[in-house]
Amino acid sequence: MEIFLIIIGVILMLVGLLGSLLPVMPGLPFSYLGLLLLQYLYQPFSVTFLVIWALLVGTLMILDNVIPSWGTKKFGGSSAGVTGSVIGMIAGLFFPPLGFLIGPLLGAFIGELIVGNSSDKAMKSAWGSFIGFLTATGLKFIAAMTMTFYFVINLW
Repeated sequence: MEIFLIIIGVILMLVGLLGSLLPVMPGLPFSYLGLLLLQYLYQPFSVTFLVIWALLVGTLMILDNVIPSWGTKKFGGSSAGVTGSVIGMIAGLFFPPLGFLIGPLLGAFIGELIVGNSSDKAMKSAWGSFIGFLTATGLKFIAAMTMTFYFVINLW
């Protein structure tokens, strides 16, 4: 049973890493569940450690929605830019590795054009959306990697 739970924990950590990069899946809660599973098996973490990570996961999930919108608004864009950025990122997954970077930028640009912005304004807001998207994704990935690190070193 212990081996089975460890395998489930490893799968949760991998799903968490993948989900931190994909906007269609909330990765950080999966990584956190992996930590909780390891806690159930071996109790390697303090309560403070787990509470801090729960707060970080919650905060980052909120920021994941706020940062791209903030970046778009800061550069004069609309919610169409944010939506286009997410659609572009999903479409970009089919054209790795550059699609992952070009997709959100192109998607935000097209989204802004659709709502009637000039190409200059659309490009400016697309950059804002893109920078916000990369920032939020980077923060989530760092958190997921850190939780995976703690999982692995405490597994042995």
